Amino acid sequence: MSVLSHILEHRIIAIVRGVKPENVLPLAEAMYAGGIRLLEVTMNSEDPLNVIREVSAKMGGKMIIGAGTVLEAPTAREAAAAGAKFILSPILEPSVIETARELGIVIIPGAYTATEVYAAWKQGADMIKVFPATSPAYIRDISAPLPKMHLLPTGGITPENIGEFRKAGAAGFGIGSALVNAKAAITPEYLRQLTEKSRQFVHALQS
Repeated sequence: MSVLSHILEHRIIAIVRGVKPENVLPLAEAMYAGGIRLLEVTMNSEDPLNVIREVSAKMGGKMIIGAGTVLEAPTAREAAAAGAKFILSPILEPSVIETARELGIVIIPGAYTATEVYAAWKQGADMIKVFPATSPAYIRDISAPLPKMHLLPTGGITPENIGEFRKAGAAGFGIGSALVNAKAAITPEYLRQLTEKSRQFVHALQS
């Protein structure tokens, strides 16, 4: 199964931003136990390339690891070389899309307006990160005239509203601080809570 097919099947991309490098693997394992199968390590975190390399080596058979907050083409190349299987960006930067296409990895640029979403699709985006995702209604409004686009709303997704975003036409979901608290102490109790929170998101999406 292709990486894009996995993303479209599992839908939830957990975003790890600002977490200490040594804590990412236990967080990934806790989320995997709760049903999360896609993980984004942001490039503005500490030592992201080594984190991607380590987590890909340990979880690569079970979890697909991508790089987020990719703003420039060289960063996309470095992330891919470290093992990232998909690239996300908060912006629409043609050189990043072009580089990801050249490398044969999934590219999810950021856009907000209908014009930006269409431009991203025309340039070869596999999915489009709608950021910020203000409401399910906004996703519905964008999806109506642009039904071919795979939209990935990011920011503000919770277990309580993820179903509404899905019904509005979202193909996937980027979930960061609502799932992972970067400042939390990594204790057995926190990891247990993270597994449970992951289950809540997965269950809410399936129900």
